[in-house]
Amino acid sequence: MVRVFCWLVCLSLMSFVVASQAVAEDSVKLDSDGMMVIFNGKDLTGWDGDPRLWSVRDGVIHGETTAEKAAKGNTFLIWEGGNLQDFELRLSFRCTASNNSGIQYRSMRVPAGKRGGGNEWVVKGYQHEIRNEDTFPNVPGFIYDEKGKRGRICLVGETATWNADGKQVADERLIDAAAFKDLMKVDDWNDVKIIAKGNRIQHFLNGKKILDFTDEHPQMALNEGILALQLHAGKPMWTEFKDVRIRLDDDK
Repeated sequence: MVRVFCWLVCLSLMSFVVASQAVAEDSVKLDSDGMMVIFNGKDLTGWDGDPRLWSVRDGVIHGETTAEKAAKGNTFLIWEGGNLQDFELRLSFRCTASNNSGIQYRSMRVPAGKRGGGNEWVVKGYQHEIRNEDTFPNVPGFIYDEKGKRGRICLVGETATWNADGKQVADERLIDAAAFKDLMKVDDWNDVKIIAKGNRIQHFLNGKKILDFTDEHPQMALNEGILALQLHAGKPMWTEFKDVRIRLDDDK
């Protein structure tokens, strides 16, 4: 009787382990390149944002503000996967031309006492600018210091370093204004890749490297933080994201 009981306990434990593994494998999907898929294409599981403004439409993340449903300051859809250090992020975006959006990374959620305006989803840190424009300098891809002191940290086309003495930009351009017009797909989907490793950050648009930045500032450089997507305050707008995937440095 004791042997039968022990056998049943062992069988139950084995079943639990197998079931747990199946759940874990189901919750972490990998694409053909071995990258972790962090948006399931069905709902916003794993993401946190203002439910008035963020939804899933036709399999993509859709953020939209209107005159009736305005953003109370810049607001964000925050990935709940924790802090990122070194990573590669890939996604596709499109948006309206009436306002701009962004991808926050190595960022932090602003504490409740410092947000203001009843907005629970306020983020500060590095931002990959998102725009539906193709004319320099107001194009997608530059690094903006959201709620920071440095403004547009690194512009599209630049290879730059920022240290305690300020910003230094190399003479050679990665892309010029004419080439960017050919690269950017206005009113269509565009592919983004962000690689952050140590203090070096690289942005790619539609397969082309458009920015290479090294942050050596002793106080303002960011080494880790959260990932989030932005809806900008002001004029009504919409922005969409799809195929959101990430590879952590230790996954390589």
